[in-house]
Amino acid sequence: METAGNGTVVMVTGAAGNLGHAVVHGLVANGYRLVCVERSSEALERLADYDHVSDMVRLGGIDLTDTDSCKEAVGRALKEFGRVDALVNTVGGFEAGPVAEAGVNQWERLFRTNAQTAYTISAAVLRPMQKAGYGRIVHIAAAPGLKASANQAAYAASKGAVIRLTEAIAAENRDKRISANCILPGTIDTPQNRAAMPNAKTDSWVQPGDIAKLIGFLVSPAGGVVTGAAIPATGRI
Repeated sequence: METAGNGTVVMVTGAAGNLGHAVVHGLVANGYRLVCVERSSEALERLADYDHVSDMVRLGGIDLTDTDSCKEAVGRALKEFGRVDALVNTVGGFEAGPVAEAGVNQWERLFRTNAQTAYTISAAVLRPMQKAGYGRIVHIAAAPGLKASANQAAYAASKGAVIRLTEAIAAENRDKRISANCILPGTIDTPQNRAAMPNAKTDSWVQPGDIAKLIGFLVSPAGGVVTGAAIPATGRI
């Protein structure tokens, strides 16, 4: 990441996941103060290599689909650091299946996992950001949120909701110096994706660290030049 954090406080949801961990690594290296959020307290053990970092708070047991749980996370961040300057929300899920077979349960699960989590954590961080007159919000969406392919109805619709949510937040808060953007990654090079697609050509897959660098710019003061955008991050060309 190019811009030093200068003490900026960033909340990272899904901090122990593949992308979240890469974001944490990049932000720590550049002097950001971090609030690392996970639903599972055990998942936060993956961040043990940052035990030496004093400006990091680990919050386990946070349910991002629940308004009160999100408020609790933000409240604990405010108690520790006095402010939340940026949110990086990496939480999400994927399922596939044709409309005639997937069922409404898949639709509800993906909207809860992808869209509801983005909405509730955004709502929780927006109030202190609005009071401070400054903020940066970054969500992870997906290209199918712009145009769905076969077997992607629920996934695409839920990620499309994240894009529309981001646009609305940006429009509502432009005058408050709060930016909101989302990133549309290509296939991310993770152990899980390699295991699921053992015969795939991985040369064009996106490295988590490269997405983290893009996020690093968007949460920086300079990143305020971009707001309301859905930014493709589909790999090196």
